[in-house]
Amino acid sequence: MAAKWIETVTGSLEQKKQYKANKARMQALPAPYRTAVDAIERYLTYFGAINKGDVLVTMFQDLGDLFEQAAADGTPIRDLVGADPVEFVEAFLANYAEGQWISKERQRLIDTIDGITEA
Repeated sequence: MAAKWIETVTGSLEQKKQYKANKARMQALPAPYRTAVDAIERYLTYFGAINKGDVLVTMFQDLGDLFEQAAADGTPIRDLVGADPVEFVEAFLANYAEGQWISKERQRLIDTIDGITEA
């Protein structure tokens, strides 16, 4: 019972465990990959505005998978992110748009306008 109450207040404990495990996985990457993924994660945290825990965890797991594979293959960071790292991150983030708070607000705007124009 207490765990359910705690999760209501703080969010899913399982998602927190997954996030921490993924964070540890990314910290185990070789230095240049770890530095790049830390910078990307920071940008995603500030710019991404993801408000759904499950989407956030999935996004960071996918990012970890991408960088683990690149490190294993020896893919240079610039080959992975391209000439414009911001463009890369924003294209990556577009795959997780359903988790952004702005998606809810966009739908709210559409529904409001539809509601007043159909009357």
